Amino acid sequence: MDPFIARTGNLRSAVLCFIIFSWAVLVCTDEDYYGLLGVSRASSSREIRQAFKKLALKLHPDKNQNDPSAHDKFLKINRAYEVLKDEDLRKKYDKYGEKGLDESQGGHYESWSFYRYDFGIYDDDPEIFTLDKTEFEGAVSSGEVWFVNFYSPGCSHCHDLAPTWREFAKEMDGLIRIGAVNCRDERMLCRSRGINSYPSLYIFKAGMNPAKYFGDRSRENLVNFAMKYVSSGVTELWAGNFKSSIENSFASGVGWLITFCADSGDCLSSQTRLKLAGMLDGLVSVGWMDCSTQADLCDNLEITTSTTVYFPPGANLTNKDKSGVLYFNSLDAREIYREVMDHLPDLEMLSPESLKDRLTYNRWLIFFTFGHDRDFFLPEFKKLSVLLRGDDVQVGRFDCQSHPSTCSSLYIHKPCVAAFKGKGISDFEIHHGKTNVYEFVTFAKDSVNSHVITLGPKNFPGNEREPWLVDFFAPWCPPCRALLPELRKASKRVFGHVRFGTLDCTIHEGLCNMHNIRAYPTTVVFNQSDIHEYEGHHNAEQILEFIEDLRNPSVVALTPANFKELVKERSRDEIWMVDYYAPWCGPCQALMPEWKRMARHLNGLINVGSVDCQRYSSLCGKEYVQAYPEIRLYPANRDNPNFYHTYNGWQRDSYSLKSWALSFMPKMATELTPESFNEKVLKSKDHWILDFYAPWCGPCRSFAPEFEYVARLLKGKVKAGKVDCQAFGHICQSAGIRAYPTVKLYPYKASEKKKNVEGEHVDSREAKEILQMVTGRVGFIEEQNKKSQKDEL
Repeated sequence: MDPFIARTGNLRSAVLCFIIFSWAVLVCTDEDYYGLLGVSRASSSREIRQAFKKLALKLHPDKNQNDPSAHDKFLKINRAYEVLKDEDLRKKYDKYGEKGLDESQGGHYESWSFYRYDFGIYDDDPEIFTLDKTEFEGAVSSGEVWFVNFYSPGCSHCHDLAPTWREFAKEMDGLIRIGAVNCRDERMLCRSRGINSYPSLYIFKAGMNPAKYFGDRSRENLVNFAMKYVSSGVTELWAGNFKSSIENSFASGVGWLITFCADSGDCLSSQTRLKLAGMLDGLVSVGWMDCSTQADLCDNLEITTSTTVYFPPGANLTNKDKSGVLYFNSLDAREIYREVMDHLPDLEMLSPESLKDRLTYNRWLIFFTFGHDRDFFLPEFKKLSVLLRGDDVQVGRFDCQSHPSTCSSLYIHKPCVAAFKGKGISDFEIHHGKTNVYEFVTFAKDSVNSHVITLGPKNFPGNEREPWLVDFFAPWCPPCRALLPELRKASKRVFGHVRFGTLDCTIHEGLCNMHNIRAYPTTVVFNQSDIHEYEGHHNAEQILEFIEDLRNPSVVALTPANFKELVKERSRDEIWMVDYYAPWCGPCQALMPEWKRMARHLNGLINVGSVDCQRYSSLCGKEYVQAYPEIRLYPANRDNPNFYHTYNGWQRDSYSLKSWALSFMPKMATELTPESFNEKVLKSKDHWILDFYAPWCGPCRSFAPEFEYVARLLKGKVKAGKVDCQAFGHICQSAGIRAYPTVKLYPYKASEKKKNVEGEHVDSREAKEILQMVTGRVGFIEEQNKKSQKDEL
């Protein structure tokens, strides 16, 4: 790969600049948001909601009407909550303090009754997982069955369902996962899933489309619906199939849980047996036997009353010695499940030799434990070997207490779970999320297919030729954990161009101090002597945009050394857009990815630059910049090089900025009259693309710069024109125009003497899409024209 960043200076000077910059932007706040809510920096979103709810019920102005300061007190905790509940805002606050935030956040709050009845409805229910957008995707793709309640806290039907949903969750616990999504907080997630009424209940299962529940919302009906998606079955055993069924399972290392139904005693219900089959799917075969019809078989097994028995693999069912066989008197599925899981053999224990050998070519999820670690390694984790079998990931354990040197070499000093990618013992990643089955499954699937590795002093990038993206993080930091799966997604897209690694600053404090890491996560790209810090949001797309912008910079970094030459002494046909910003400024940080995206769209048309006013305060002072971000456009063909236009639009997204900038470009599209439409468009041998508009139409005015952009992109291939449908209504009527703006293509076809007045509709208002559609269509028609000419010859 060609170097994508100019290599100047040396690593030491670059690091020094990075340290000075980082110290300069580090700020302190008078009131710590975590302290206001009484939570630690390691608190999860759920814990933050729970803490805020307690304070809201106590400090709300509705409950403190005699306290004139109640409103201000509540605004403080409300602002703290609004910031800390959002991953991106939390990251900015951790790094820059209040200075890095928008002042408008946290200014609105609800009534006391909202916090009492509508807020965090399922936060206190351990059987129900409240899912945000990141957790949701991992959960429903984990391979387990999920039943998710999409609700809105202001919905009365949602509140009516809540007690039943809790009872249902307790009954289904261990069989399927029960989730809840608050669509008030997760609007984009619910919208992307097509949720338009509340509550909406959906079953998610691998290999099938989500299934919506439409029935009566009683606990019994919900259970019956959910049980349809439990794929495992219960085998009825009898003399004809008993021996072969038992032997086949035992040969696969799978035991049997059998319910014997006799004349005396209580027998497990068919639904309880089905629940157990689902809970133990892949680990234990589940069956039942009717001893009234299979009396001889039950007598041989010494079964005299209704009971449930677990036979481990290899057990001799007719032998007097029943060692290892479990008898259950309980009729509760959860009790039986727990005891069977305890009785199943542990995961394979690896030695240092086998660890090194197995990891060379095979993918593994390994539990690093210290002794028994019963609080860390739960019996339910034995399910992982089944859930990951289809992904060719094996599951095992390694005891660090017995082999401390191996774990020390991997910098593992406490119980953890790591995914090894099948490329040796050094290519691994440690799990830093929640300790439950579905989190481990999602992590293992993502990690073994990604290219993110755990870094330490031995493999930390130095002066390698290839660039490295390094994420400095702390495991207790929720925004850090939210970023990790996005890094994995991004690593798959740029494999071979950029390497990805993570460094745990709680373990490698010296390395993090060396790079002056003071907030988590801090994500940096190292490319030999150059260091670039990522300031964007926690998603793979923006990480990839950041990397692409480093490979092919779209924004010029303006400094006192080049500002005069590039901007003030620009040629008469040049246009410059400049963003004056400060790194600690929250709105500036939000603008940066949009600014770079806009710059890529305008590449070749308008020059785009940015000035760091913290680093170059004298330059910004000389230009009279008084607030950040300040967006200025320096137009072409001006005798006064200091003249500029200031952007005052409400929206600072790439589309709005691009449209504003393009409005200052010389017009490329030809305004057409009835005569020119007939002669130049319909009768000519040129391809034309037309924008039919009305002067009073707001969307038309918004689209006009985009169409000019299309005209420039198609210059020399397709001519561009505009038709004013208010002035020339009969043209638009004959062309079949029924809405504004409408874009139509009029391609020249050698087989036709005159083009069809109605043209071909172009169903897009986005320049790049229009370009793709038009070039594809015109290319096809020109091939047809060439073929037609050959046929005539």
